[in-house]
This record gives sequence, C-alpha cells and structure tokens, in this order.
Amino acid sequence: MLYHLINWLKELGVKIPGNALFQFITSRVLLAVIFSLVISAVFGKKFINYLRKKQVGETVRDLGLAGEQQKKGTPTMGGFIIITAILVPTLLLADLSKAYIRLMLFATLWLGLIGFIDDYLKLRAKKLAQQQGIAYKKGDKDGLAGWFKILGQVVLGFVVAMTLLFNNNTKAWREFTGDNLPADTSTVKIHRVPIDNRERVFVEANEPITTIPFVKTHEFNYSKLLPAGLRSLTWVLYVIVVIFIVTAVSNGANITDGIDGLATGTSAIIGACLGIFAYASGNIRFAEYLNIMYIPNLGELSIFIGALIGACVGFLWYNAYPAQVFMGDTGSLTLGGIIAALAIIVRKELLIPIFCGVFLVEVLSVSLQVSYFKYTKRKYGEGKRIFLMSPLHHHYQKLGYHESKIVTRFWIVTILCIVFAIVTLKVR
Repeated sequence: MLYHLINWLKELGVKIPGNALFQFITSRVLLAVIFSLVISAVFGKKFINYLRKKQVGETVRDLGLAGEQQKKGTPTMGGFIIITAILVPTLLLADLSKAYIRLMLFATLWLGLIGFIDDYLKLRAKKLAQQQGIAYKKGDKDGLAGWFKILGQVVLGFVVAMTLLFNNNTKAWREFTGDNLPADTSTVKIHRVPIDNRERVFVEANEPITTIPFVKTHEFNYSKLLPAGLRSLTWVLYVIVVIFIVTAVSNGANITDGIDGLATGTSAIIGACLGIFAYASGNIRFAEYLNIMYIPNLGELSIFIGALIGACVGFLWYNAYPAQVFMGDTGSLTLGGIIAALAIIVRKELLIPIFCGVFLVEVLSVSLQVSYFKYTKRKYGEGKRIFLMSPLHHHYQKLGYHESKIVTRFWIVTILCIVFAIVTLKVR
C-alpha cells in the first residue's frame, strides 16, 4: 500500500524524500526484512504476554524426553507473530497488482486460518477438560479433523496450480532464435526484448514446465509424462502434482516442528534459497547467466520472501531454546504451505527433496517407523521399531543429544542441502 501510495504521489508530481528506495526491488526487500524483524520483536513480546494472560499454554505428552515437562504451559499459537510479520511488510512494500503476491497472500491467510482453527479447538478441549475435572491428554481427537486439514491443503494446491496454468501474468518465457521461431504465432505470445543492443525473442510457455536438475536444458514439460493422445489432460496431472507437493511439504513442516527453533530456523534458511531462485529467475540477465527459465514479475516475490525470512528470524528470538512461545499448527502448517507454493511458483518443485531435505527425512522417519512397526507386529506378533522414537529429532533426543545441538546440526544440514540445490543449476 505504501508502495502504491508513493507511486501515486509521484504521478501527481509530489516529491517525497527517499522515494527512490521504493523504485528498486533490492531496497524494498531489505526494508521488508527490517520491518518484519521489528514487528516480530515488538508485536511478539506483547502477543506472548497476551497468551500468558489468557493461559493459552501448550500441553506436553509424556514421551520420556529430557526437559519436556519444563515446556508445559508454554504459550502456543505463536504462528500469529510470523503471519503478521509477513503480511504487514508485504502489504506495505510489494506491488499488490502482481498475481504472485496475491497468490502468496492467499496462501498465508488460508493455511494460517486452518492452523488457527486446529489450535483453537485443541485449547478449547483442554479448558473444557479442566472445567470438568477430567485429565486432559494431548493427542486425543480434539483438534481439527485430519481430513479437514488435508482438504484445506488440497484447496490451496488447486488454487496455486490453476493460477499458474491459466493466469496470463504467471507465464514463463522461453527464448527462441530465428531458426526455431514457430511458423504459426497465432497461438503463442511473442515478446521482443532489446538486450545489449541485440533483440531477443521470447515466447510464453503455454504448457506447465519446471526446472529439472542435472539436465542440459534444465527444463521439464509435464506433458511428456502422458501419452500423445492424453496430453490435452496435462493440466489435470499438473494439478494433482501441485496438490501432492503442497500437502506433503506442509505436513513435513508440521512434523518438523517438534523441538525449539527447529522448524522456524529451517524455514528461514529454505526461504533464503527460494529468495535467490525468485530474484534470479525474475531478472532476465541473471536467468540467462544461470541458464534458467526467465519468469517475468517474479522478482517482486522477493519482497514477500524477505518478509518471510525476517519473520522467521524474529520469531526465533522467542522460539529458540528455551522457547518462550510455540508456533503451533497456526505457524507450522502455514510455513510449510508457503514454502511449497513458492517452490512451485519459481518452477523449482523438483528440487524440493534437496533443499527441503530435513522436512523429507522427518516425514520418512515417521512413515518408516509406522510401516515397520505394523509389518513386524503382523508377522511376528510384536511390533519393532527402526528408530528409538520418531520423528527423527526425537530419536536423537533419546540418544542423549541436547535440543540445541540437534537443532544446530539440522540447520547445518539444511544449509548444505541448499548449497547443493543451487549448484545443480550449473551442474549438467
């Protein structure tokens, strides 16, 4: 809004000192990071005090982990701090006319609402149990039904996929030379861009395409997964893939949110990676140098990502060990959905297993543990486990590692995964 206001005043001929800051994406990204950090610090403290006043505390299950009972009563639903610190700078500094910004604002609000409802129902069940003198145990079916959360993630995936497929402002551009320019240009949009005194020809991609690592062209068309006779249904396949990715990553972040600062710090690091991808793909010169697809208007998304990073880092001030507040599903579902949507928008969803490696191993540890336990119980009459406890971070807690050491090492692994993901752009 501030961005639009300054542009409006500029059109009227009103000169405002410092308005040049709002003309460059890099300066607005830095402002978004600063604003989100300040909001997290100032609003975060007041919100935590409010939660304590209302006795909105976490109930801790007895898992036999060191220090778990000390967390009993710690305020939850701190995801509101992250969401507020993302939305306010984005609304102030970003160009709200861009489809990508609107899409990410919807994703943040939508999953934030679903996470809030889940947290609220759990807290209400806890208070009712206390009023009735009944022992409350976390893990009872008192939150939002699992199918309803999945439905919310499916809706977000559908909206993301349909926007990228059918919105004219979300198309990637392919460069064509004079030799391979299509003869029939009536069905495609051609853009001629002068760069370095040379005219470059770009054609909008009508098919869903993405980046694939370790391949010379770094481009993959989803239609290639279908037989020639069914390629008119490529959009259906794409919608299914996007829904799966949004659901998987959102739940992965939710599972990772098990010890102080783990999901928050990991999300901030992944956000930095996606910010690099967005800025590079949205800049025609950087896209050419890295040999990645050019996606117009994508650079504006860097402002949202800057706010995301600042919000996560600011939240760590209160969420790092020992945590003064937990994000709850309000935060974890939202962060996972945001990361998934961003990865899909920048056409890097096939790199998710790399730069979201921590989320992946956390989900796999739970899946393997449950599957192996059921298999051995059915075959031998007694269930056996692969890990001492799942998700994986609890396994290391059982081995005697301190929370801070586990979190720090998972952050380091995430950084290594991100470096590898960026390197794949030049490895072919």
